[in-house]
This record gives sequence, structure tokens and C-alpha cells, in this order.
Amino acid sequence: MDWDNLRFFLELARTGTLVGAARRLTVDHTTVARRIQALEKEIGTALFSRESDGHRLTEAGRRLQPQVEAMESAFRAVESTAPASNEGLSGLVRIGATEGFGTVVLAPQLALFAQQHPKLVIDLLAMPRLVHLSRREADIVISLERPARGPVVVTKLTDYVLRLYASKQYLAKHGAIRSREDLRGHTFISYVDDLLFSKELQYLDELYKPDSFALRSTSILAQHQATAAGAGIAVLPAFIAERDKSLRRVLPGEANFIRTFWMSVPAETRHLARMKVVWDFLKETVEAQRDILLPPEHGGEPA
Repeated sequence: MDWDNLRFFLELARTGTLVGAARRLTVDHTTVARRIQALEKEIGTALFSRESDGHRLTEAGRRLQPQVEAMESAFRAVESTAPASNEGLSGLVRIGATEGFGTVVLAPQLALFAQQHPKLVIDLLAMPRLVHLSRREADIVISLERPARGPVVVTKLTDYVLRLYASKQYLAKHGAIRSREDLRGHTFISYVDDLLFSKELQYLDELYKPDSFALRSTSILAQHQATAAGAGIAVLPAFIAERDKSLRRVLPGEANFIRTFWMSVPAETRHLARMKVVWDFLKETVEAQRDILLPPEHGGEPA
């Protein structure tokens, strides 16, 4: 029996769609369909039922899945004991992260990392929503909340600071803000409340309940752009805002929020050579940018 066909079977069973499995395997979705057809022909029975929203395991498929997973575990155990060199790393590592952190902090460094490992494919899912390990959406996930359950390895990656910012243009037009009371009547930029993907993003209520919003967005990068355009005041990560010379701190020393990034990986894949190398690289990347993530209190100009 062809192990590659079984590997395709496993990814389709986990993702539930041809497109999802194809992304995980870095192939075209037609290749996944062809492999599944070949396996079903070899076994002599249907392993999936084709439905409108994807592929669902048949009874035969459900019986086969744990056997194939046992084979996968055995293969990974052998792979984890094999010596690895930088030149020999290969395969796919998919990293899930929040949109701002993934785009601003990780993307430039991961691009350089990928150049050093030409046989390794790095997927970065920098998204304004949760990326789930349990759904096999990513191999390594960086999240705002520590995973509460499941067979995963978790580490605290870093704390980071968020602060209140406005553009020089906005402040020149509306005057100085010296206290929380001075925030009354100002226009804010923030998240869409009913679409928040983490309770850790509810920081604005800790400071001041806005009178009005110029823009609400699920995207922190969109919030940053609106703030830079002079549309209002926003709580932004310092690792984004401190790079923008058009922005100024509002209520420095008072309007600070500390949040934490957690990094997790399934326990069953933690010891794979490519996972170990990427995991360590992410930790090193964050450590090297500690001053950006947690800049000193005097780093910004007061409003």
C-alpha cells in the first residue's frame, strides 16, 4: 500500500476539504482527489462521502484513520532521531499568528530564514482571528491566550505593550490631552466589538468608553492606517506605532496595556527536526526584538 496515498488520506480526514488538504501538502487539490481515488480503488471501498461542504469519513474511513495515524507516529519517531543539518531541512511548516505581530515582527525575519533553508516551505497565516491547532490549520500557533487543553506544548513567547496614539495632525487640530477626562468628545478607532476573536483585545474599556468612533475594524493594520490618517485616537501595539513617526503618544505613562503572546505546537510533532528549528528561530526572533515589543516608557513623545 502506497504510504503517500495514506498521507493524503490523513490530511483530507483532518481538514475535511480537498483545498485544505492540498494547502497542507503543498499540491493542487486535483492531486489530492486523484490520490484518494487511487487509495479507495486499492482498498476496494469508499473512504469519504462527498458532501456540499466537503468530505466526510465513511465508516471504513473512520476505521482506517487510527491505523494510519499510528503509522504516521512511527514515521515521525524515526524522523526525529535522524540528524538534521540546515541544508537537509525540508517539508512544510505553517505558522499561525495575529495579523499585526505576524506581518510586522515575523514576516521579514521568516523571509530571511526561508532563504537559508531552500527546501523548507514556510506558510505564515497572519490573520485577525484565532488559528486553531486542533483543526490542523497550522503547525505552530502564536496566540493571545494560552491554550487551556489538549496534547500541546506551550511556552510564553513574550509580553508586549500597547499604548494610546494619535497623529500629529489630529492632536494639532484638537488640542492637548492631559487626563482621561480630556478624552471626552474625542473620536476613537478600535475593533468591532461583536467580532473580537480574543477577550485580550478588550483593553479600550479599561481606559475610557468612547463617545464616538471614526472607524471600527477587525484589522489592527487598518486601525493603524486610520490613526495615521488623522481620523482619531487608537490603542495600538507599540511594535507597530513606535515605527510610525507621524504618531504621538497620548497620556504617556498612564494609557499602557500589557498583553502576552503564547506559542504552541502539537506534542506529537514538537520533536520533528523542522519544527524544532522553526520553534527555536521564532523564540530567537522575538528575543532579538524585545526592545520593539516592550519599548521603554520614555520611548515616545508626549501629546
